[in-house]
Amino acid sequence: MRWELRVARRARKALEQAPTNDRERLLVALQAMRDDPLSGDIARLKNQPAAWRRRVGVWRIFFDLDPHLRVVDVVDIRRRTSTTY
Repeated sequence: MRWELRVARRARKALEQAPTNDRERLLVALQAMRDDPLSGDIARLKNQPAAWRRRVGVWRIFFDLDPHLRVVDVVDIRRRTSTTY
């Protein structure tokens, strides 16, 4: 059974502004999260608005999970810099 993927406006905006080849890689990662959100290079975060992050090259996908409803809430997508987290 697939997970429902909900992408926040902030994350959609970041996705639209990403360079084309990075955007394609991010879209592939988001599609893979529908099948298994805990696959790939993920880590649990402490003291952050989102509970998880997935690394896609220099980009980070920040998300929360609701395992009972099988929902993945993508909170933000950001390019990794020294101030990302």
